[in-house]
Amino acid sequence: MKMVFPDGFLWGGAVAANQIEGAWNQGGKGVSTADLQPWGIDGEIAVRPGTNGNLKDIAIDFYHRYPQDIKLFAEMGFTILRTSIAWARIYPNGDETEPNEEGLAFYDRLFDEMAQYGIQPLITLSHYEMPFGLVKKYDGWSSRQVIDLFERYARTVFTRYRHKVKYWLTFNEINMALHAPFTGAGLMGERSKQEIYQALHHQLVASARAVKACHDIIEEAKIGCMLLGAVRYPISCKPEDLLQAQQENREWLFFGDVQARGEYPAWIARYFRENGITLRVTPQDREDLKETVDFISFSYYMSSCAAARPDLYQRGHGTLLKMIPNPFLSASEWGWQIDPKGLRFLLNELYDRYRKPLFIVENGIGAKDVPELNGSIEDDYRIHYLHAHLLEVREAIEDGVELLGYTCWGPIDLVSAGTGQMSKRYGFIYVDRDDGGNGSLRRQRKKSFYWYRDVIHSNGATLSEPI
Repeated sequence: MKMVFPDGFLWGGAVAANQIEGAWNQGGKGVSTADLQPWGIDGEIAVRPGTNGNLKDIAIDFYHRYPQDIKLFAEMGFTILRTSIAWARIYPNGDETEPNEEGLAFYDRLFDEMAQYGIQPLITLSHYEMPFGLVKKYDGWSSRQVIDLFERYARTVFTRYRHKVKYWLTFNEINMALHAPFTGAGLMGERSKQEIYQALHHQLVASARAVKACHDIIEEAKIGCMLLGAVRYPISCKPEDLLQAQQENREWLFFGDVQARGEYPAWIARYFRENGITLRVTPQDREDLKETVDFISFSYYMSSCAAARPDLYQRGHGTLLKMIPNPFLSASEWGWQIDPKGLRFLLNELYDRYRKPLFIVENGIGAKDVPELNGSIEDDYRIHYLHAHLLEVREAIEDGVELLGYTCWGPIDLVSAGTGQMSKRYGFIYVDRDDGGNGSLRRQRKKSFYWYRDVIHSNGATLSEPI
Protein backbone atom coordinates (compact mmCIF):
# COMPACT_ATOMS: atom_id res chain seq x y z
CA MET A 1 0.00 0.00 0.00
CA LYS A 2 1.29 3.45 -0.90
CA MET A 3 1.47 5.72 2.13
CA VAL A 4 1.48 9.46 1.54
CA PHE A 5 2.45 12.24 3.89
CA PRO A 6 -0.20 14.39 5.64
CA ASP A 7 -2.04 17.06 3.66
CA GLY A 8 -0.23 20.37 3.95
CA PHE A 9 3.12 18.74 4.69
CA LEU A 10 5.85 21.24 3.78
CA TRP A 11 8.49 19.97 1.35
CA GLY A 12 11.64 21.87 0.50
CA GLY A 13 15.29 22.48 1.20
CA ALA A 14 17.53 24.42 3.57
CA VAL A 15 20.44 26.79 3.00
CA ALA A 16 22.22 29.54 4.96
CA ALA A 17 22.98 33.09 3.89
CA ASN A 18 26.73 32.92 4.47
CA GLN A 19 27.07 29.66 2.53
CA ILE A 20 25.22 30.73 -0.62
CA GLU A 21 24.83 34.50 -0.95
CA GLY A 22 28.38 35.74 -1.50
CA ALA A 23 28.45 39.54 -1.93
CA TRP A 24 30.12 39.69 1.48
CA ASN A 25 30.81 43.44 1.20
CA GLN A 26 28.00 44.56 -1.11
CA GLY A 27 24.70 46.27 -0.39
CA GLY A 28 25.97 47.92 2.77
CA LYS A 29 26.68 44.60 4.50
CA GLY A 30 29.13 44.64 7.38
CA VAL A 31 31.73 42.01 8.23
CA SER A 32 30.27 38.90 9.86
CA THR A 33 31.99 36.20 11.87
CA ALA A 34 31.44 33.82 8.93
CA ASP A 35 33.49 36.15 6.72
CA LEU A 36 36.47 35.38 8.95
CA GLN A 37 36.21 31.58 8.69
CA PRO A 38 37.56 30.71 5.24
CA TRP A 39 38.61 27.23 6.33
CA GLY A 40 35.35 26.27 8.01
CA ILE A 41 34.24 25.96 11.60
CA ASP A 42 37.40 24.18 12.71
CA GLY A 43 39.85 26.39 10.81
CA GLU A 44 41.80 29.40 11.98
CA ILE A 45 40.08 32.76 12.16
CA ALA A 46 41.27 35.06 9.37
CA VAL A 47 42.85 38.41 10.22
CA ARG A 48 40.64 40.28 7.77
CA PRO A 49 37.96 39.29 5.27
CA GLY A 50 38.23 39.22 1.51
CA THR A 51 41.95 38.34 1.39
CA ASN A 52 42.14 34.66 2.31
CA GLY A 53 40.53 32.83 -0.56
CA ASN A 54 37.31 32.41 1.42
CA LEU A 55 34.92 30.61 -0.92
CA LYS A 56 32.05 32.23 0.96
CA ASP A 57 33.10 35.68 -0.36
CA ILE A 58 31.33 34.69 -3.58
CA ALA A 59 29.89 31.34 -2.47
CA ILE A 60 27.46 30.37 -5.26
CA ASP A 61 26.53 34.01 -5.93
CA PHE A 62 22.94 33.51 -4.78
CA TYR A 63 22.82 37.25 -4.01
CA HIS A 64 22.77 37.95 -7.75
CA ARG A 65 21.43 34.65 -9.11
CA TYR A 66 18.56 33.90 -6.73
CA PRO A 67 15.80 34.20 -9.40
CA GLN A 68 17.38 31.33 -11.33
CA ASP A 69 17.75 29.19 -8.20
CA ILE A 70 14.23 29.87 -6.91
CA LYS A 71 12.88 28.84 -10.31
CA LEU A 72 14.76 25.53 -10.04
CA PHE A 73 13.42 24.96 -6.52
CA ALA A 74 9.92 25.63 -7.83
CA GLU A 75 10.49 23.11 -10.62
CA MET A 76 11.09 20.50 -7.92
CA GLY A 77 7.85 21.54 -6.26
CA PHE A 78 9.17 23.20 -3.12
CA THR A 79 6.48 24.61 -0.87
CA ILE A 80 9.03 25.96 1.62
CA LEU A 81 12.64 27.13 1.54
CA ARG A 82 14.67 27.55 4.68
CA THR A 83 17.31 30.25 4.51
CA SER A 84 18.67 32.86 6.89
CA ILE A 85 18.95 36.60 7.08
CA ALA A 86 22.55 37.81 7.35
CA TRP A 87 22.37 39.92 10.51
CA ALA A 88 25.26 42.07 9.23
CA ARG A 89 23.22 42.97 6.12
CA ILE A 90 20.61 44.55 8.36
CA TYR A 91 22.84 46.00 11.10
CA PRO A 92 26.37 46.07 9.62
CA ASN A 93 28.13 46.48 12.97
CA GLY A 94 25.29 45.10 15.05
CA ASP A 95 24.65 48.16 17.20
CA GLU A 96 23.53 50.87 14.76
CA THR A 97 20.39 52.76 15.70
CA GLU A 98 18.92 52.40 12.20
CA PRO A 99 18.94 49.35 9.91
CA ASN A 100 20.57 49.18 6.50
CA GLU A 101 17.82 49.71 3.94
CA GLU A 102 19.78 48.02 1.13
CA GLY A 103 19.94 44.83 3.14
CA LEU A 104 16.26 44.92 4.00
CA ALA A 105 15.38 45.53 0.35
CA PHE A 106 17.41 42.51 -0.79
CA TYR A 107 15.34 40.15 1.36
CA ASP A 108 12.15 41.87 0.19
CA ARG A 109 13.12 40.97 -3.37
CA LEU A 110 14.04 37.42 -2.38
CA PHE A 111 10.76 36.78 -0.52
CA ASP A 112 8.75 38.34 -3.34
CA GLU A 113 10.45 36.03 -5.84
CA MET A 114 9.63 33.02 -3.68
CA ALA A 115 6.02 34.13 -3.35
CA GLN A 116 5.64 34.16 -7.15
CA TYR A 117 6.16 30.40 -7.07
CA GLY A 118 4.16 29.69 -3.93
CA ILE A 119 7.27 28.93 -1.85
CA GLN A 120 7.03 29.95 1.80
CA PRO A 121 10.17 31.20 3.57
CA LEU A 122 11.38 29.55 6.78
CA ILE A 123 13.81 32.13 8.12
CA THR A 124 16.63 31.67 10.62
CA LEU A 125 17.60 34.87 12.41
CA SER A 126 21.18 33.80 13.13
CA HIS A 127 22.78 30.92 11.23
CA TYR A 128 26.40 30.51 12.33
CA GLU A 129 27.09 34.23 12.03
CA MET A 130 26.78 37.58 13.74
CA PRO A 131 28.20 41.04 12.97
CA PHE A 132 31.92 40.97 13.76
CA GLY A 133 31.51 44.45 15.22
CA LEU A 134 29.72 42.85 18.16
CA VAL A 135 32.68 40.54 18.73
CA LYS A 136 35.18 43.39 18.73
CA LYS A 137 33.14 45.75 20.89
CA TYR A 138 31.19 43.45 23.20
CA ASP A 139 33.05 40.10 23.11
CA GLY A 140 30.15 38.49 21.29
CA TRP A 141 27.45 36.78 23.29
CA SER A 142 29.43 37.02 26.52
CA SER A 143 27.87 40.48 26.85
CA ARG A 144 24.33 40.89 28.11
CA GLN A 145 24.03 43.99 25.89
CA VAL A 146 23.94 41.75 22.82
CA ILE A 147 20.57 40.39 24.01
CA ASP A 148 19.03 43.83 23.48
CA LEU A 149 20.78 44.28 20.13
CA PHE A 150 19.54 40.91 18.89
CA GLU A 151 16.01 41.72 20.02
CA ARG A 152 16.15 45.01 18.10
CA TYR A 153 17.34 43.16 14.99
CA ALA A 154 14.59 40.55 15.40
CA ARG A 155 11.88 43.19 15.83
CA THR A 156 13.18 45.01 12.75
CA VAL A 157 12.86 42.00 10.46
CA PHE A 158 9.59 40.78 12.02
CA THR A 159 8.07 44.19 11.35
CA ARG A 160 9.49 44.50 7.85
CA TYR A 161 8.48 41.01 6.68
CA ARG A 162 5.34 40.47 8.76
CA HIS A 163 3.24 39.98 5.61
CA LYS A 164 5.82 37.79 3.85
CA VAL A 165 7.21 35.33 6.41
CA LYS A 166 5.15 33.08 8.67
CA TYR A 167 7.77 30.55 9.83
CA TRP A 168 10.83 31.64 11.83
CA LEU A 169 13.74 30.11 13.74
CA THR A 170 15.93 31.92 16.26
CA PHE A 171 19.43 30.36 16.34
CA ASN A 172 20.75 27.63 14.08
CA GLU A 173 22.00 24.59 16.01
CA ILE A 174 22.25 26.63 19.20
CA ASN A 175 24.05 23.77 20.97
CA MET A 176 26.98 23.99 18.51
CA ALA A 177 28.51 26.79 20.59
CA LEU A 178 29.59 24.10 23.06
CA HIS A 179 31.91 22.73 20.36
CA ALA A 180 32.62 25.87 18.28
CA PRO A 181 32.35 28.97 20.51
CA PHE A 182 33.36 31.47 17.80
CA THR A 183 30.95 30.07 15.22
CA GLY A 184 28.08 29.71 17.65
CA ALA A 185 28.55 32.64 20.02
CA GLY A 186 31.26 34.95 18.69
CA LEU A 187 33.73 33.98 21.42
CA MET A 188 37.34 34.27 20.26
CA GLY A 189 40.21 32.23 21.69
CA GLU A 190 40.12 29.51 24.31
CA ARG A 191 37.08 29.79 26.55
CA SER A 192 36.06 28.03 29.74
CA LYS A 193 32.80 26.16 30.18
CA GLN A 194 31.74 28.99 32.49
CA GLU A 195 32.18 31.56 29.71
CA ILE A 196 30.52 29.42 27.06
CA TYR A 197 27.45 28.58 29.14
CA GLN A 198 27.07 32.22 30.22
CA ALA A 199 27.08 33.25 26.55
CA LEU A 200 24.59 30.49 25.78
CA HIS A 201 22.37 31.69 28.61
CA HIS A 202 22.32 35.10 26.95
CA GLN A 203 21.37 33.45 23.64
CA LEU A 204 18.56 31.50 25.30
CA VAL A 205 17.17 34.70 26.82
CA ALA A 206 17.51 36.45 23.45
CA SER A 207 15.72 33.55 21.76
CA ALA A 208 12.84 33.81 24.22
CA ARG A 209 12.59 37.56 23.72
CA ALA A 210 12.51 37.01 19.96
CA VAL A 211 9.68 34.51 20.41
CA LYS A 212 7.67 37.10 22.34
CA ALA A 213 8.43 39.81 19.76
CA CYS A 214 7.39 37.53 16.92
CA HIS A 215 4.08 36.71 18.57
CA ASP A 216 3.48 40.41 19.33
CA ILE A 217 4.20 41.58 15.78
CA ILE A 218 2.96 38.71 13.56
CA GLU A 219 -0.22 37.21 14.95
CA GLU A 220 -0.27 34.13 12.70
CA ALA A 221 3.49 33.45 12.89
CA LYS A 222 5.07 30.23 14.10
CA ILE A 223 8.55 30.49 15.60
CA GLY A 224 10.73 27.60 16.64
CA CYS A 225 14.12 26.71 18.03
CA MET A 226 16.72 24.72 16.10
CA LEU A 227 18.87 21.98 17.59
CA LEU A 228 21.77 19.93 16.32
CA GLY A 229 20.28 16.45 16.60
CA ALA A 230 23.04 14.31 18.11
CA VAL A 231 21.61 10.88 18.93
CA ARG A 232 23.95 8.79 21.09
CA TYR A 233 23.40 5.07 21.66
CA PRO A 234 25.19 3.20 24.46
CA ILE A 235 28.05 1.16 22.97
CA SER A 236 26.97 -1.79 25.10
CA CYS A 237 24.26 -2.80 27.53
CA LYS A 238 26.54 -2.09 30.50
CA PRO A 239 24.66 0.23 32.87
CA GLU A 240 27.64 2.62 32.92
CA ASP A 241 27.47 3.02 29.14
CA LEU A 242 23.72 3.56 29.29
CA LEU A 243 24.12 6.35 31.84
CA GLN A 244 26.84 7.98 29.74
CA ALA A 245 24.61 7.93 26.66
CA GLN A 246 21.76 9.43 28.69
CA GLN A 247 24.05 12.21 29.91
CA GLU A 248 25.37 13.03 26.44
CA ASN A 249 21.86 13.14 25.00
CA ARG A 250 20.73 15.36 27.87
CA GLU A 251 23.53 17.82 27.21
CA TRP A 252 22.16 18.74 23.78
CA LEU A 253 18.50 18.27 24.67
CA PHE A 254 19.08 20.85 27.41
CA PHE A 255 18.67 23.58 24.77
CA GLY A 256 15.34 22.17 23.68
CA ASP A 257 14.24 21.81 27.29
CA VAL A 258 14.81 25.49 28.03
CA GLN A 259 13.20 26.78 24.83
CA ALA A 260 10.24 24.40 24.85
CA ARG A 261 9.55 24.23 28.59
CA GLY A 262 10.56 27.72 29.64
CA GLU A 263 13.01 26.85 32.40
CA TYR A 264 16.27 25.08 33.08
CA PRO A 265 15.91 21.31 33.68
CA ALA A 266 16.61 19.97 37.16
CA TRP A 267 19.61 17.82 36.19
CA ILE A 268 21.66 20.78 34.90
CA ALA A 269 22.22 22.09 38.45
CA ARG A 270 24.45 19.12 39.26
CA TYR A 271 26.28 19.43 35.93
CA PHE A 272 26.99 23.11 36.57
CA ARG A 273 28.11 22.42 40.13
CA GLU A 274 30.50 19.62 39.13
CA ASN A 275 31.97 21.72 36.31
CA GLY A 276 32.44 24.90 38.33
CA ILE A 277 29.79 26.83 36.40
CA THR A 278 27.87 29.61 38.15
CA LEU A 279 25.59 31.49 35.79
CA ARG A 280 24.52 35.07 36.31
CA VAL A 281 20.76 34.76 35.90
CA THR A 282 18.42 37.62 36.75
CA PRO A 283 14.77 37.32 37.83
CA GLN A 284 13.85 39.00 34.52
CA ASP A 285 15.82 36.32 32.65
CA ARG A 286 13.70 33.63 34.29
CA GLU A 287 10.55 35.51 33.34
CA ASP A 288 11.75 35.98 29.75
CA LEU A 289 12.54 32.27 29.36
CA LYS A 290 8.87 31.42 29.92
CA GLU A 291 8.18 32.57 26.33
CA THR A 292 8.37 29.14 24.72
CA VAL A 293 8.67 28.20 21.05
CA ASP A 294 5.79 26.99 18.89
CA PHE A 295 7.70 24.06 17.42
CA ILE A 296 11.01 22.20 17.63
CA SER A 297 13.22 22.02 14.57
CA PHE A 298 16.46 20.12 14.24
CA SER A 299 19.18 18.82 11.97
CA TYR A 300 19.90 15.13 11.61
CA TYR A 301 22.84 13.67 9.73
CA MET A 302 24.11 10.77 11.81
CA SER A 303 24.13 8.97 15.12
CA SER A 304 27.02 7.67 17.19
CA CYS A 305 27.73 5.73 20.37
CA ALA A 306 28.66 6.64 23.92
CA ALA A 307 30.67 4.79 26.56
CA ALA A 308 31.91 5.30 30.08
CA ARG A 309 35.49 4.85 28.78
CA PRO A 310 36.84 8.19 27.42
CA ASP A 311 39.66 6.48 25.48
CA LEU A 312 37.15 4.97 23.03
CA TYR A 313 36.18 8.37 21.61
CA GLN A 314 37.61 9.65 18.35
CA ARG A 315 37.06 12.76 16.30
CA GLY A 316 35.27 12.33 12.98
CA HIS A 317 36.56 13.89 9.76
CA GLY A 318 34.78 17.17 9.02
CA THR A 319 33.11 17.40 12.43
CA LEU A 320 34.07 18.87 15.79
CA LEU A 321 32.23 16.16 17.68
CA LYS A 322 34.11 13.37 19.39
CA MET A 323 32.24 10.11 19.07
CA ILE A 324 32.44 6.34 19.03
CA PRO A 325 31.58 4.72 15.69
CA ASN A 326 28.71 2.26 15.59
CA PRO A 327 30.01 -1.08 14.23
CA PHE A 328 26.62 -1.82 12.66
CA LEU A 329 26.53 1.27 10.42
CA SER A 330 28.24 2.38 7.21
CA ALA A 331 29.60 5.90 6.76
CA SER A 332 29.92 8.70 4.20
CA GLU A 333 33.22 9.82 2.64
CA TRP A 334 33.58 12.20 5.58
CA GLY A 335 33.05 9.46 8.16
CA TRP A 336 29.50 10.47 9.07
CA GLN A 337 27.62 7.30 9.92
CA ILE A 338 24.40 6.64 8.03
CA ASP A 339 21.50 5.72 10.31
CA PRO A 340 17.98 6.24 8.92
CA LYS A 341 16.34 4.47 11.86
CA GLY A 342 18.05 6.93 14.17
CA LEU A 343 15.91 9.65 12.62
CA ARG A 344 12.72 7.78 13.49
CA PHE A 345 14.09 7.25 17.00
CA LEU A 346 14.86 10.95 17.35
CA LEU A 347 11.48 12.09 16.05
CA ASN A 348 9.72 9.90 18.60
CA GLU A 349 12.10 10.96 21.37
CA LEU A 350 11.52 14.67 20.75
CA TYR A 351 7.76 14.36 20.38
CA ASP A 352 7.45 12.27 23.54
CA ARG A 353 9.58 14.79 25.41
CA TYR A 354 7.97 18.05 24.27
CA ARG A 355 4.59 17.28 22.67
CA LYS A 356 5.12 20.18 20.29
CA PRO A 357 5.13 19.99 16.48
CA LEU A 358 8.49 19.05 14.97
CA PHE A 359 10.24 20.18 11.80
CA ILE A 360 13.22 18.44 10.15
CA VAL A 361 15.14 21.41 8.79
CA GLU A 362 18.42 19.72 7.83
CA ASN A 363 19.14 16.20 6.58
CA GLY A 364 21.39 15.09 3.77
CA ILE A 365 24.67 13.56 2.69
CA GLY A 366 27.81 15.33 1.56
CA ALA A 367 29.63 13.61 -1.31
CA LYS A 368 32.14 14.30 -4.08
CA ASP A 369 29.85 14.41 -7.10
CA VAL A 370 31.74 13.80 -10.35
CA PRO A 371 30.05 14.58 -13.68
CA GLU A 372 29.98 11.74 -16.22
CA LEU A 373 31.54 12.12 -19.67
CA ASN A 374 28.13 13.12 -21.03
CA GLY A 375 27.82 15.76 -18.30
CA SER A 376 25.17 13.98 -16.22
CA ILE A 377 25.57 13.51 -12.47
CA GLU A 378 24.41 10.08 -11.34
CA ASP A 379 24.16 10.64 -7.58
CA ASP A 380 22.38 7.40 -6.70
CA TYR A 381 24.08 7.41 -3.26
CA ARG A 382 22.17 10.60 -2.41
CA ILE A 383 18.89 9.12 -3.60
CA HIS A 384 19.43 5.99 -1.51
CA TYR A 385 20.36 8.04 1.58
CA LEU A 386 17.34 10.34 1.38
CA HIS A 387 14.95 7.56 0.37
CA ALA A 388 15.91 5.50 3.43
CA HIS A 389 15.57 8.48 5.77
CA LEU A 390 12.22 9.59 4.37
CA LEU A 391 10.82 6.09 4.78
CA GLU A 392 11.67 6.34 8.48
CA VAL A 393 10.13 9.81 8.64
CA ARG A 394 6.92 8.34 7.31
CA GLU A 395 7.09 5.59 9.95
CA ALA A 396 7.47 8.22 12.66
CA ILE A 397 4.38 10.01 11.39
CA GLU A 398 2.54 6.69 11.58
CA ASP A 399 3.86 6.41 15.15
CA GLY A 400 1.89 9.58 15.92
CA VAL A 401 4.59 12.24 15.59
CA GLU A 402 3.26 15.64 14.48
CA LEU A 403 5.69 16.78 11.78
CA LEU A 404 5.30 20.10 9.96
CA GLY A 405 7.71 19.45 7.14
CA TYR A 406 11.08 18.42 5.77
CA THR A 407 13.78 20.64 4.30
CA CYS A 408 16.79 18.64 3.17
CA TRP A 409 20.14 20.33 3.66
CA GLY A 410 21.72 21.96 0.65
CA PRO A 411 19.24 21.47 -2.21
CA ILE A 412 21.84 23.30 -4.28
CA ASP A 413 25.59 22.83 -3.83
CA LEU A 414 27.02 25.37 -1.40
CA VAL A 415 30.12 26.07 0.68
CA SER A 416 30.44 23.62 3.57
CA ALA A 417 30.23 25.27 6.98
CA GLY A 418 32.35 22.55 8.54
CA THR A 419 35.24 22.44 6.09
CA GLY A 420 34.90 25.51 3.86
CA GLN A 421 34.86 23.25 0.78
CA MET A 422 32.71 23.17 -2.34
CA SER A 423 33.62 19.54 -3.01
CA LYS A 424 31.50 18.36 -0.08
CA ARG A 425 28.30 18.56 -2.09
CA TYR A 426 24.75 18.05 -0.83
CA GLY A 427 22.65 19.46 -3.63
CA PHE A 428 20.13 18.24 -6.16
CA ILE A 429 21.57 21.05 -8.27
CA TYR A 430 25.26 21.00 -9.21
CA VAL A 431 27.15 24.30 -9.11
CA ASP A 432 30.28 24.53 -11.24
CA ARG A 433 32.78 25.75 -8.68
CA ASP A 434 35.68 23.87 -7.08
CA ASP A 435 37.63 24.18 -3.83
CA GLY A 436 40.04 26.59 -5.49
CA GLY A 437 37.22 28.96 -6.44
CA ASN A 438 37.41 28.03 -10.12
CA GLY A 439 34.36 27.45 -12.28
CA SER A 440 31.54 29.11 -14.17
CA LEU A 441 28.94 28.87 -11.36
CA ARG A 442 26.65 27.24 -13.92
CA ARG A 443 23.73 25.29 -12.41
CA GLN A 444 22.94 21.73 -13.51
CA ARG A 445 20.25 19.29 -12.40
CA LYS A 446 21.52 16.01 -10.90
CA LYS A 447 19.71 12.68 -11.09
CA SER A 448 18.46 13.29 -7.53
CA PHE A 449 16.74 16.49 -8.72
CA TYR A 450 14.18 14.46 -10.66
CA TRP A 451 13.84 11.88 -7.88
CA TYR A 452 13.05 14.54 -5.24
CA ARG A 453 10.68 16.29 -7.65
CA ASP A 454 8.68 13.06 -7.96
CA VAL A 455 8.66 12.54 -4.19
CA ILE A 456 7.26 16.04 -3.64
CA HIS A 457 4.71 15.91 -6.45
CA SER A 458 3.37 12.59 -5.10
CA ASN A 459 3.48 13.83 -1.48
CA GLY A 460 5.75 10.91 -0.67
CA ALA A 461 3.81 8.18 -2.47
CA THR A 462 6.73 7.33 -4.77
CA LEU A 463 8.81 6.36 -1.73
CA SER A 464 6.88 3.07 -1.78
CA GLU A 465 8.34 2.27 -5.19
CA PRO A 466 11.71 0.53 -5.56
CA ILE A 467 14.68 2.71 -6.54
